[in-house]
Amino acid sequence: MAGIKNDEWIKYMARKHKMIDPFVEKLVSKGKVSYGLSSYGYDMRVADEFYIFHNAYPTEIIDPKNAKENYFIKHKGKFCIIPPNSFALARSLEYFRIPRNVLALVLGKSTYARCGIIVNVTPGEPMWEGYFTIEISNTTPLPAKIYANEGIAQVIFLEADEPCKISYADRKGKYQGQKGIVLPKIDK
Repeated sequence: MAGIKNDEWIKYMARKHKMIDPFVEKLVSKGKVSYGLSSYGYDMRVADEFYIFHNAYPTEIIDPKNAKENYFIKHKGKFCIIPPNSFALARSLEYFRIPRNVLALVLGKSTYARCGIIVNVTPGEPMWEGYFTIEISNTTPLPAKIYANEGIAQVIFLEADEPCKISYADRKGKYQGQKGIVLPKIDK
């Protein structure tokens, strides 16, 4: 691995190859959960669409091989309230196009983590593109507020010394080109 990429590399890749679209060239933080270009990554925003998990079917089992949309309440707005000890699915505001020699890692922001709100670590494999589906867990016994169009997670880009032999696009990955919030899928 060549290593973690800095802000100049990210800026170049965003401009020249549309790796991040829309791209915010500087860190925006005044009165907001920060987003935009940082020293060694990019703080992505969460869109204003959310699937909030509810337990209206307490006798059912959550099954990643058979996820059902009716387990979620669809919500669109300036913020989302996640119930205690629950979670929501959302999507990134930015569309990503990961180069063949890069692995992207999505990590939660400490601003939310300090409130017990955790974003699942998610990979963006080489040649994957789309909006990231983000899982946001509220680990507290209180409702938690998530702000739309503000920072939700940091994306770290790791560049390899050479391109991978078989990319996510080559193997026709099931989440390739996702446009909205996507529930779990199993290849059949």
